[in-house]
Amino acid sequence: MIKVIVVDDSSVMRFLISDILEEDADIQVLSTAVNGKEAYERTMELRPDVVVMDIHMGRYDGVFAVREIMRQMPVPILLLTAVGNVDMGLIEEALSEGAFDYLNKPIEGNARLRSIGEELISKVKAAAKVDANKLSMKRKAVNTNIHSFGDKVLYDIIVIGASTGGPTAVGKVLSNLPCNLTIPVIIVQHMPENFMPSFVKRLNGLSPLSIKLGKLGHKLTGQEVVVAPGGVNMKLLIDQEGHPSIGFTKKKFKVYNNPSIDCLMESVADHFKEKTLGVILTGMGKDGTAGLAKIKKYGGRTVVQDKDTSVVFGMPGEAIRNGVADHVVPIHEMGNFLVSCLA
Repeated sequence: MIKVIVVDDSSVMRFLISDILEEDADIQVLSTAVNGKEAYERTMELRPDVVVMDIHMGRYDGVFAVREIMRQMPVPILLLTAVGNVDMGLIEEALSEGAFDYLNKPIEGNARLRSIGEELISKVKAAAKVDANKLSMKRKAVNTNIHSFGDKVLYDIIVIGASTGGPTAVGKVLSNLPCNLTIPVIIVQHMPENFMPSFVKRLNGLSPLSIKLGKLGHKLTGQEVVVAPGGVNMKLLIDQEGHPSIGFTKKKFKVYNNPSIDCLMESVADHFKEKTLGVILTGMGKDGTAGLAKIKKYGGRTVVQDKDTSVVFGMPGEAIRNGVADHVVPIHEMGNFLVSCLA
């Protein structure tokens, strides 16, 4: 039985969320709370498996609760809030403090909440399986180290895919890459489109590299990271001058769509072949396995995050089971490992 605390300043919303969750026989709502202070106190007292929480709740908001809970007794926290419809800043802050994941409330409000009931239950069940101690992110100073690269590196591009737990994992990887990295890095992170600008902004504060959202026709260069925007499948193109650049496709991908890791990785492998370094980080599902398979087929190198440091081992585990992972690496070693692969 998964034991849950529901936190929202609306009594109607607390009732609806609790009712939706308890429609599943495996979930029990232990208690509810009206603000971040109550959420913290109830969590310390009842020790739930998961906390489902809004962000905006007056003086003691969701960010306060996430910070205090993750410091004192880490518990997976699922953010369920309408804040993301207009401003991702608070959600980004809560995720950086250790919240597990984020689910947007429908703009229409209470009447539409049941439309996301299945996804809410699915995310609660996924959160309950997570070791909450893996969720907290320790901010660090931006790495300004310069790496001594030879005249020629073994790979011409690094492509990274991540899902649940990825914002923290991607930040850790990029913070350990040198400021003079000579090849481009391109990333797909599963998250809503409106999350992307604040995600890129945070990454720019963690990495010495220039980090940008992908735009049609943007030419890839070294010392740069391009992040796929949400709501579309990004791929690699070669422009008329022979330069790699960013493109998009309307092709649908069954495993995961908009943004698809497989879509980007397969297009990168088609163009860079054995010069591709592919990486899969923490996340639910199977996205990225087909992409790594194509990279490996062309003779590129493939790397996945290990189980002990993955918030969710779905995507890395699937790649390992399918025999397409050349290396399995802890997240705190990933950045330095990728650099070592270039020599």
